[in-house]
Amino acid sequence: MSVPPLVLASRALARQTDALAFSPPVHHVYNPLRYAREPWERYLARYSAGEKTAVFLGMNPGPWGMAQTGVPFGEVSVVREWLAVAGRVTAPSRTHPRLPVRGFSTTRSEVSGRRLWGLLRQHYDTTDALIAEAFVANYCPLLFLDEAGRNLTPDKIAREDRGALYEACDRFLLRLLQALRPRWAVGIGTFAAARLQEVVGSAGSASPAPRVVMIPHPSPANPQANRDWAGTARAVLVREGIWNG
Repeated sequence: MSVPPLVLASRALARQTDALAFSPPVHHVYNPLRYAREPWERYLARYSAGEKTAVFLGMNPGPWGMAQTGVPFGEVSVVREWLAVAGRVTAPSRTHPRLPVRGFSTTRSEVSGRRLWGLLRQHYDTTDALIAEAFVANYCPLLFLDEAGRNLTPDKIAREDRGALYEACDRFLLRLLQALRPRWAVGIGTFAAARLQEVVGSAGSASPAPRVVMIPHPSPANPQANRDWAGTARAVLVREGIWNG
């Protein structure tokens, strides 16, 4: 059986990011494209099938979402019960004691994932409808932790470490957009929107040029997300013409 081109591209991204070294404040790096490869590739192969109306792009794995299940914003209950994705999850070779990887056995909830997938599930109703219209991805496949086990987003790693990381992630993002040919690329938060603008702007006229829009990030660390995040995000999507209401 042939391997889908995007799965091959993600394997290349996994190898490239595995080869990178990171200086403080980064202390631990988790790469779920490696240790959660089965569920990630099953999700990618099934849900990226066909062209899309919109691609939703987050930053990087959350500690209780993609870091556990391999699926972006991968709240365990959503991945298992609605997306119907499963697979073997092992663990990074080096884990922080504050963040064990228990895969689909984790009991912690990923708030960002619960909010995002809750909104998408409400709108698309079925996974077939989701597959026909949208895809959810992350810009960077790596989870970064500092020495105390606190989550670090890609913009918080050392400046000198970002170049090679962003180059690899930009390459995969461009490949994803070229394959899915979305009319809209939705940045989930300012960081993802900025990376979309950069990649779309540098792609040239030979590549699809989706319209880049931004919705607030659903993380509880974002004060705006704790005041009717779903209503705010839906209003943006309707205003931009991505959703009809």
